[in-house]
Formats: sequence, structure tokens, C-alpha cells
Amino acid sequence: MLIRTKIRYYFHIFAAANSSNIVLMKEIRILDKKFREFLTEKVIQERIEELAKQINKDLAGKEVVFLGILNGAFLFAADLFRRIDFQSKISFVKLASYQGTRSSGSIKELIGWNEDIKNKTIVVVEDIVDTGNTLERIVDELIIRKATEIRIAAMLYKPEAYTKEIPLDYIGFEIPNDFVVGFGLDYDGFGRNLPSVYTLIK
Repeated sequence: MLIRTKIRYYFHIFAAANSSNIVLMKEIRILDKKFREFLTEKVIQERIEELAKQINKDLAGKEVVFLGILNGAFLFAADLFRRIDFQSKISFVKLASYQGTRSSGSIKELIGWNEDIKNKTIVVVEDIVDTGNTLERIVDELIIRKATEIRIAAMLYKPEAYTKEIPLDYIGFEIPNDFVVGFGLDYDGFGRNLPSVYTLIK
């Protein structure tokens, strides 16, 4: 049976108060929800470039493995890794903690470990850090596997939701504690392919 996904684009132009600037706002519909563009593709890519330059400066000369967390981090990990200018590896692990627009609070078993990370520097590449439950699970596993150094690179970070003490080394954007979609993030499996990040219209 063919399932059709309705993703519609709406364009709204309005003038900011006391300003002649015209702002173009994009809205989309995914399934039963409407979302408004929050971070444009251009802004995202510029920030990834900045993060990559910092990582290149900090970790050059070290034995580094980038560890992308699937499914959401695949776009961020790819764009970031393409900009890394020293020899390094990339691998991915998979887990799940979201159902619909709310965190389920449960984390499934990690799968996909295929790299020997003992005595290596690991850069965990996350699409989004909110409560930190997923991140804590990953870091605990890396410690057990005797990684020498653990760095965290998160495209998005929700400080209002974060409940852990793990420091984040490379943050793309701090955002409000709202549900977002696009650039790898999904709503019930849809929207990951969007090049921008959208926030849920409540």
C-alpha cells in the first residue's frame, strides 16, 4: 500500500516593526504538524565550518575516531567529517529515544560498535542534546571501552532540558526546549532530509 507523506511549503512575507527589512518565513506541514523554519541551510553550514576548524585545531596529530549517533546525526556527521583535514576514522552506532514529538525516556540497546577505540580520542557526533540520557549512555560505553579522550560535538543543544554533568565541547546552536525537525531530525520518521531546521508551531 502506498503511503503518501504530505509536506507542504508556505511562504509568509512580513515587515519587522519599525524596519523596512522584509523577512521571508517558511512553514511546512509534516503529517499532522506544522513547522516554521528556525535555522536556515546557510546558517547551519557556516556554523559547521566553524566547528570543523576548531576540531582541526584541537585534535590534529591525535588518533581520532568520530562516532556518529544514528539516525539523526548522519547529515551533521557527514558535513562535519568532510571538513576534517587530518587522518581520522568515522563510525556509527544506533539507538532510539524518541517517539513522536516527546522523548520516550527509554533508550534501546546500542548496536553497531565495530571500531577498536582503546587509547583513541573519540568525538561523539550528536544531532541534538536535550536531557542528556542518550549522551550519558554513550559516554559510559566509551569509558568501559577505554577511550583515552572523549569529546562531544552536538549540532543542537537544549540547555533548559539538560540534566547531566557531561561537558559539551563543540556546540552548533543552543536552542529553546522546543521540538525541532530537519537536517537529520525527524517527526515520526519524516523530515530528516530537510536542509534547514524547523521548529514546531504550537
